Amino acid sequence: MEFDAIVIGAGAAGLMTAIVAGQRGRRVLVLDHANKAGKKILMSGGGRCNFTNTNTTPANFLGRNPHFCKSALARYTPWHFIEMVEKHRIKYHEKSPGQLFCDESSKLILRMLLDECAASGVRVELNTPVTRIRAGEGGFGCDTPLGRFSAPSLVIATGGLSIPSLGASGFGYDVAKQFGHAVLPVRAGLVPLTLSGKHQERYDGLAGVALPEVEARAGGSHFRDALLFTHRGISGPAILQISSYWEPGVDLRLDLLPGMDACEALRQGREERPAAEFRTVLSGLLPRRLAERLCEVWLPSKPMRQYRDAELKDIAAQLQDWPIVASGTEGYRTAEVTLGGVDTDEVSSSTLMSKRQPGLFFVGEVLDVTGHLGGYNFQWAWASGNAAGQAV
Repeated sequence: MEFDAIVIGAGAAGLMTAIVAGQRGRRVLVLDHANKAGKKILMSGGGRCNFTNTNTTPANFLGRNPHFCKSALARYTPWHFIEMVEKHRIKYHEKSPGQLFCDESSKLILRMLLDECAASGVRVELNTPVTRIRAGEGGFGCDTPLGRFSAPSLVIATGGLSIPSLGASGFGYDVAKQFGHAVLPVRAGLVPLTLSGKHQERYDGLAGVALPEVEARAGGSHFRDALLFTHRGISGPAILQISSYWEPGVDLRLDLLPGMDACEALRQGREERPAAEFRTVLSGLLPRRLAERLCEVWLPSKPMRQYRDAELKDIAAQLQDWPIVASGTEGYRTAEVTLGGVDTDEVSSSTLMSKRQPGLFFVGEVLDVTGHLGGYNFQWAWASGNAAGQAV
């Protein structure tokens, strides 16, 4: 019942910590209350697991201390993880620039991690909640239904609050507070936005309409990617990305025609089809249902020949700085990550060990480190797990 290190959480960061520590000859125990390891790994990337991003830099992460993630990321790069993937002969492909996915199934990534654990002698116990943690002279004691396990090193890899249906909980935050750590306010990130009242009514009936590319802007940041209208609001990669920078009251704007001289496109439409209605010409630039709705509610539609240059210039400016008044997000139910978490000021950026409690480590999403969409959060899991695994 005694180990060199106990890892609570059998997700990406926890398993990585265990693998690295086990390879160093440490006796490692992984505990998880869930009935399966790596549930978020299994569902990620539509079941194909976007396991890393080769373009990873510290700039792809949010947190109160933007420098915290630099050390771990520098010491364990996407290429280190790719090397493990290739060793296990898992075929993968690049979907968007830098984003790597399994050709077959995310199950292969989880199998790889569990096989690596087994190869280095790591013991994994599922369906084993930790009911109490005590710190003493010999380290930490963890009470479970299987009895008490003890170790001089304890790693908290329990993630955040996102997707509670997979077993997410605030356990890691409670442990942090137990040992005197500050936990910064948490909220859902990489999550669809909701509309309400008249703002929802104006877009009613557009669910399923997609734009292949918009530029979403909020909170001083901007992302260019696809957008999807839903029954409750807006989603798609551009919206998921900007959601991490948006909060109620923050101005949200969309460039519906990014990378285009919208005014010139409208002038060209007037020149080529002077008798056509504006809504018809706009349908050539945007999805028809959206173009018609914009004209029904906001933009005047008349024959193109009746528009002066100044009018087309104003309309083009509107289309490229379109305000969206979101009321909230879909919350942790569909959020891919949790923003906020354990304050990194009280954690070593090189070892991930607590500055308050020797032997206590925090890795992965439980910390106030949140990546952009596209494999960055997995890379943080691997990198932080490696850092802690080297130190326990």
